[in-house]
Amino acid sequence: MAAASKNNPADLINIAPVFALAHLLGIDLMPRIRNWEDCLFFRPSRSVTYEHIDALFGEPGRNVIDWKLIETHFKDLMRVTVSVREGAISSTLLLKRLRSGSMKNATYTAFREVGRVIRTVQLLRFLSDAPLRGRVTAATNKVEAFNGFSDWVRFGQRGTVTRNDPVEQEKDVKFTSLLANLLIFHNTLDIADVVRQLQAEGEVVDPLDLAQISPYLTEHVNRFGVYSTHEIGIAPEDYDTRLDVDFSVLDDDQAPAA
Repeated sequence: MAAASKNNPADLINIAPVFALAHLLGIDLMPRIRNWEDCLFFRPSRSVTYEHIDALFGEPGRNVIDWKLIETHFKDLMRVTVSVREGAISSTLLLKRLRSGSMKNATYTAFREVGRVIRTVQLLRFLSDAPLRGRVTAATNKVEAFNGFSDWVRFGQRGTVTRNDPVEQEKDVKFTSLLANLLIFHNTLDIADVVRQLQAEGEVVDPLDLAQISPYLTEHVNRFGVYSTHEIGIAPEDYDTRLDVDFSVLDDDQAPAA
């Protein structure tokens, strides 16, 4: 998710309700921030100033949170949040309406104001906590790698969903995810077989080296396929899930993703 820019305040208007809804649902949303120096920070009041970081908040008296607006409409925000949690309305539909909603809509502006609070807190956490930045970057890299792998798997129609039917769109996304996960599973089994072969030949497999190997391998895959239908009925051999590698020596951030 892109950071809101001082040069384009509309960016924050669009993403602030997302932070608000995530927070009210108990989700600690922490996207990677590339250009934090251009991000908007909001003051809790016009009179508040900071000794070392005041420049982040812009001119004194500007970018101030409207707490009265939040207090007035907080019950409305909670009703909407409960509706999303209970499935009465989808979060996707809600956020779409909020993004395109009128600036005069009280619920929209209240969501935006809460989002500004949460977004500012998250920005300050991101800047002040180096280990957190490392974890966020690592997690985001994994997500982006998986998304790129899924796009490679789903090469038909240039990766676009061409149907307007939400049911068919959901099928498209789920089938793509299923296919990607099947290929990841296949790659993982192949990697494990190679590791066992190396160990049988007397090679020492360093868990740190193995942790750097991604299961998103594509070089050996022919997307267009060479299929033999007579093999459909052949039952596969039992999978060997044992791997004699001690991953406990790795730090949490180094361990292979589950």
